Amino acid sequence: MSIESARRRSGPTDSETETHTIAGIPANLLAMAATLVLVGTFLSVLYDITDIVGRRDQFVLVAGGALALATIAGLTLRPRVALVLSVVLLGGGFAAYFLSLPSSQLALLSPERLASDSLALLSGLSALRLLSADVWALAVTPAPAFLAWYLAIRGRIAPAVVVAGGGLGLFVLTSDANGPLTLVGVGAGMAAIGFDSIDRFGRNGGQLDVLTAVLAAMVVLSATVTVLPGAGGSPILPAGGVAEQPTVEASLVSASDRISIVGSISLSPEVRFEVESSSPSYWQTASFDRYTGTGWVRTGDAEPYSGGRLTGPEGPTRLVRQEVTPATPLDAMPGAWRPVAISGEIADETLVTQQGNVRPARTIQTGEEFVVTSSVPQYTPASLRRTGTDYPDDIRERYLALPDSTSDRVRERAAEITADAETPYDKAVAVENWLEENKEYSLQVSRPDGDIAESFLFEMDAGYCTYYASTMVVLLRSEGVPARFVTGYTTGEPVGNDTYVVRGLDSHAWVEVYFEDTGWVRFDPTPAGPRQEAESSSLTDARDEGQEGVDTNETAAVAAAENETETPTPTETENETQQETNTTPASGPGPGIAERLGTPVGGNASAGNDGPVPQLPSRETLFVGLVAIVGAVAGVRRTNIPTQLRWATLAFYQRRTDSPRDDVFRAYDRLELVLEREYRPRRPGETVRHYLDALSRVGVDERTRQVATIYERARYGHGVTRADADEVMAVADRTVRSRLPIVRRWSD
Repeated sequence: MSIESARRRSGPTDSETETHTIAGIPANLLAMAATLVLVGTFLSVLYDITDIVGRRDQFVLVAGGALALATIAGLTLRPRVALVLSVVLLGGGFAAYFLSLPSSQLALLSPERLASDSLALLSGLSALRLLSADVWALAVTPAPAFLAWYLAIRGRIAPAVVVAGGGLGLFVLTSDANGPLTLVGVGAGMAAIGFDSIDRFGRNGGQLDVLTAVLAAMVVLSATVTVLPGAGGSPILPAGGVAEQPTVEASLVSASDRISIVGSISLSPEVRFEVESSSPSYWQTASFDRYTGTGWVRTGDAEPYSGGRLTGPEGPTRLVRQEVTPATPLDAMPGAWRPVAISGEIADETLVTQQGNVRPARTIQTGEEFVVTSSVPQYTPASLRRTGTDYPDDIRERYLALPDSTSDRVRERAAEITADAETPYDKAVAVENWLEENKEYSLQVSRPDGDIAESFLFEMDAGYCTYYASTMVVLLRSEGVPARFVTGYTTGEPVGNDTYVVRGLDSHAWVEVYFEDTGWVRFDPTPAGPRQEAESSSLTDARDEGQEGVDTNETAAVAAAENETETPTPTETENETQQETNTTPASGPGPGIAERLGTPVGGNASAGNDGPVPQLPSRETLFVGLVAIVGAVAGVRRTNIPTQLRWATLAFYQRRTDSPRDDVFRAYDRLELVLEREYRPRRPGETVRHYLDALSRVGVDERTRQVATIYERARYGHGVTRADADEVMAVADRTVRSRLPIVRRWSD
């Protein structure tokens, strides 16, 4: 590239009436389009919410009507009138849909409660946890959608971005907006501001570089860090290591209000607690009522436990007392269904959920014993078959709901499985048996895209407890049988004296079905044999590897006694040795549970990849990396560093060649580059002589003016001598050194 082509020229001044374009498209139209995309991301979150909780079709009508009204208002109404209309839409939306609620929901909802729930969203409460999330979504949709698009129509791009971006930001805090959607929203908002700036001021000021750099920074930050500590926002790029393959316990028991079903998972053999109970049971920690298609949400708030006796099941029950001793810190309170009383130090810091579970308001420390008293339902298959289907309204609304996007083939499969079942109990047994017989158990699965239950039914051959339980609930709800997703621990290892040692690998998910006059009854569709075999293998490997925390004194004694009892005969030992020789190196240990189940060592598939082909980063990582590079380039361009470096390099140094004529042209280009920076560029059509003559009036000396004569002779005359070329080069060198102190110091 020559100096002439690298030189910056000042363009004409932009007038207010000039239309600025990008790739031939008016910048103002691009700003409006980007704003519409941002509004679309906000509405997309609300669409997903209504798809999960219902009223999806009504939402489409409301959102479309708001945008159409904003388009008309943008052409006819003044901003003050539109602002008043937005307030009316917000108040009217809440009022109209509040009055349309059925009496059962009115008993649970009030204007004050609706307002407090809306404010609670700012602290990270997911909108899906609201009892009437469908009503809330329809109420909040019209006003911000109308106002944001109205402002965009009026050319007020920045306020429009603030309104729509505020709506999206709210859902980022509540975790209802996923990472990719957040990136799209951030990009659209920054693009709208940038295009609007170009429309107003043109591109000569470098707004496009600023837009690109800021947009890239926002994308990278959104993709790599959380929005606020403790809020719902999360980075799109996952952390490496063990976090890529969580334990069953971490994904179920430690998930307080929301469960996202993941792919491959592992088991933790570490002892969590001991429970002394006269009756073995599944130790429940939480239940979830709202199915999202990708996981589960617990709706409603938790109330402080005020002591005394909680409400028990509807039918016959018996009391069971369980004394729990944590072996590690616990963030849950396991106990048999249904807990009716809590005692111990943690009792004053216990919360009761609307689903009937108890949970600690803080972490329970090691050795901090507590007692859970449960009123366990008593029933028989015959008594369950006699129950009716006249379910209470709140049971129907919570535990029969499915996303509007649930496909017909799921409902058809549910009808096929339960075709011969006449009662809700028979339907539950039929679904439980079908899943046990038709699906394999495996901890190593690839998380499917889309609806989990549908994928497990039609696309997957194997899964673990969360897949089994989720699918059973969906199938039963499709058949009108109220069901819910439950998490906790299985019974654990008995060690005598009605005591059970419960480990992390005992964490589990199952199903509870509601029956009239009985309440919630447990069903477990996960095949017990393969699950227990995986748990036993994990524990055995942990013991063989000397892992700490996997045994108590009692379980260690039991394990030692079993080893003595199962000592192999010499023949068996010889056979096992021969088998190990055929499968593993003689000097190394046998394969651990991680290897048998396909778990990457250290939890990171990329760690230790010594193969000839390195593992490529994920598409998300490559995308964010590319955005970061583009942003860095734009930032460097904005700081004018490339121009400065090119200018200093070209101006400072000139190598003498065999052509005096070329040396004159090169020297003059250097000279003009310096004069252009200090005075002004040479105008189009202005000759070299006229240019240097004009600059002589403001400081250019006579020797510099003489360069014009030599330049004209080289360009238009019969050529120049070596002495002429040396003279012009000397003038250029002197001019550079006199006007560039830094370069002068470098050259001294």
